[in-house]
Amino acid sequence: MTLITSISGIRGTIGGKAGENLTPIDIVKFTSAYGQWIKQRNKSKSITIVVGRDARISGPWVNQLVCNTLLAMGINVVDAGLSTTPTVEMAVVFEKANGGIIITASHNPKQWNALKLLNEEGEFLNAKAGEEILELAENTNDIAFAAVDSAGTLKNKNFMDEHIKSILDLELVDSGLIKTRRFKVAVDAVNSSGGLYVPALLEALGVETIF
Repeated sequence: MTLITSISGIRGTIGGKAGENLTPIDIVKFTSAYGQWIKQRNKSKSITIVVGRDARISGPWVNQLVCNTLLAMGINVVDAGLSTTPTVEMAVVFEKANGGIIITASHNPKQWNALKLLNEEGEFLNAKAGEEILELAENTNDIAFAAVDSAGTLKNKNFMDEHIKSILDLELVDSGLIKTRRFKVAVDAVNSSGGLYVPALLEALGVETIF
């Protein structure tokens, strides 16, 4: 069992002991460190963070822990639900949010999950930011939670249609020309959120999909 902390995020295997695996304690610890880092960068603003996840077995409860930790810190949360990594990145931009968390362990087996952290541009954090968050996670006395009347608000929003529209609006994407080619594409989404998003994008482009 494994817990890997790095400047690019936190990933590990579900179950086992805190500090050695990705347990609820570790999820709250690193989520709150990220939330505190965001708050320090936006001291006079109402703060919003977008959260999205893939279709892993542990995804729903990891998502709840992440969202509720942020709410307890007085941070507003936009829960994108099942999403792709690029969709969460774009959702940060669409919402003019202060950051984002993608709950996904990418290619790793089902026992893994991870928190991938974004800045206000919807981009992965640089080395300096990642190091600051890891430092905060090791000094939990510096992390402040909100009073009962100052908790954050939760909004659920699916960004699939908005993301697809933004792709179709790209100057380099000629959907009319694509439709004339009558492409047929086979999709293997590996039982995850790509099974929702990829066929929808291809259909919008006029491509026949087999999956």
